[in-house]
Amino acid sequence: MKNKKYQPYIYWGITGFVVLSLLIALIFFIIEMEKVKAAVQMFFGILSPITYGAVLAYLLAPIYNWVRDLTVSGLKKSSLSQKNREALGSSLATFFSVAVLIAVVVGLASMLIPQLRDSIVGIIEALPTSIYNLQLRLEQILADDPDLEMIVMEYYDMGVFQLQTWLNNDVIPNMDKIYSFISGLSSGIFTVINVLKNILIGIIVMVYLLNMKEKLLTQLKMILYGAFPLKIANKVLEEGRYVHQVFGGFIIGKLLDSLIIGILCFVLLNFMKMPYVLLISVIVGVTNVIPFFGPFIGAIPSAFLILLVSPVKCFWFLGFILLLQQFDGNILGPKILGDSTGLSSFWVLFSILLFGGWFGFVGMIIGVPTFAVFYKLVTELVTWLLAKRQLSTDIEKYDHLNYIDEENRTYIEK
Repeated sequence: MKNKKYQPYIYWGITGFVVLSLLIALIFFIIEMEKVKAAVQMFFGILSPITYGAVLAYLLAPIYNWVRDLTVSGLKKSSLSQKNREALGSSLATFFSVAVLIAVVVGLASMLIPQLRDSIVGIIEALPTSIYNLQLRLEQILADDPDLEMIVMEYYDMGVFQLQTWLNNDVIPNMDKIYSFISGLSSGIFTVINVLKNILIGIIVMVYLLNMKEKLLTQLKMILYGAFPLKIANKVLEEGRYVHQVFGGFIIGKLLDSLIIGILCFVLLNFMKMPYVLLISVIVGVTNVIPFFGPFIGAIPSAFLILLVSPVKCFWFLGFILLLQQFDGNILGPKILGDSTGLSSFWVLFSILLFGGWFGFVGMIIGVPTFAVFYKLVTELVTWLLAKRQLSTDIEKYDHLNYIDEENRTYIEK
């Protein structure tokens, strides 16, 4: 009886302690934000190979599972035991996954590096002529207004000077550094070695995670059911499956969508006889991974490249990108992705801006599925709170609601 008597006070004491601790932690975080941010960056920098490996393992898991299951099922009639069939299937799946990764990286590098080099050299060589031609066009357009022509040409000359300074002081010297890296003469060779080391460790981590992901998941389930009540553990597993469904469906679907858009862009730009077709197609395909903003982000540098060659082709390219974005957003994207996130257009835009501001390019990619998971959890929490107060969870009840009568709980509309 004594325990029950003091139980509410113990409960409120623990609650107050937790709230106070969280408040102190929040104040510390705000005051020492730069130090906390630096510590987080250092932590994730140390674990970057693990991050690389986990991301690669997650992306290649469908290929790994498909090859392993196909091998095991294909060897059912053989004299091998189930254990040996699974071991052989895992080995072949690992080899095939690594081979796919290497093929993609080597293929993209072999296509892009020569194209990128030729594009930069071509732009630098054609820049004086392009600047001169553009200056003549501006003078012809503004010939009837000398005052406006003087103002525009002044800013034009300033822009040209800044561009030439940037090319001469930054781009060209850095190109020399890139080739000195290759020849082994660069002083930053240790940085390159460190990056290669992280990538190599990441691939090794990927191999381990692909082969032990089922065991890790089993251990996680044991920890959940050992540490939490059944209801909470079941709920955590349910939400974990939803997270996997949203992230897997969205990211893998978006990669497939971007691959199709890149190939389609390559074919159509070739047909339109545009310059730098391969480079622009890769830029458009990669940036298309970003929802909503992706095609426009890729269009900016691509349009600049084409503008230096032909302003008319640049105009046609911008129109082409607009049509391509409409096709992807209204036809191709929904066919591949479906309603994988359940978010409205506003929340998609909000999540991209929010996570893009926090985490840059990566944040713009993962922002939509991450916010979709958060949105679902908040929706479930609100539904649970309403049900706990014996209020309706039907959203239509609150559409034209003015207030809820306290005595008989009737919904009074406006």
